[in-house]
Amino acid sequence: MGVTRVDFYTGAADSLLVACRLCTKVVQQELKAVIYLPDAEWMDQFDKLLWTFSATSFVPHCRADDKLAAITPIILSDRLEMLAANETEVLFNLSTEIPAGIERFTRVVEIVDEAENNKQLARERYRHYQASGSEIRHHQIG
Repeated sequence: MGVTRVDFYTGAADSLLVACRLCTKVVQQELKAVIYLPDAEWMDQFDKLLWTFSATSFVPHCRADDKLAAITPIILSDRLEMLAANETEVLFNLSTEIPAGIERFTRVVEIVDEAENNKQLARERYRHYQASGSEIRHHQIG
C-alpha cells in the first residue's frame, strides 16, 4: 500500500504554528501522527511550541525514542525507520523533501509557507505524490 491521501496546506505564515493547530485536530479525532522534522533546532522549537501555542489546550507528544511513544498520539521524529510499522495513520512532513519510509502512512500532511524556494520544493513533492497516484487535497490558509 502507500500514501493514499496528501493534504497540502499552503500560504502558511508560520508552518510550525499551523502544524500545532492541525495536531490538535489529530488528537481530537483520536488518531496518531508522526511529525517528521529532520532539523534538530526546528524539532526543539516545535516541541516547545506544542507546549505553549495555546493557553487552553494540551497536545500530548513525545519524541520517537521516548518510552511513552507507543501510547502518545503525537510523535516527533527525525527518522521514520525508528518507528514500528503501521502504528500511526498520519505523517506531517515538515521537511523540504520526501522522507524514506513515507509509504507506510495512509495520509500525509504537507505545510507550505510563503518562501519561494519552499513553494518550489513543495511543487516537486506535489508532482511526486501525483505520479504515485495519491489523492491530493489543497487547503489555502488565510
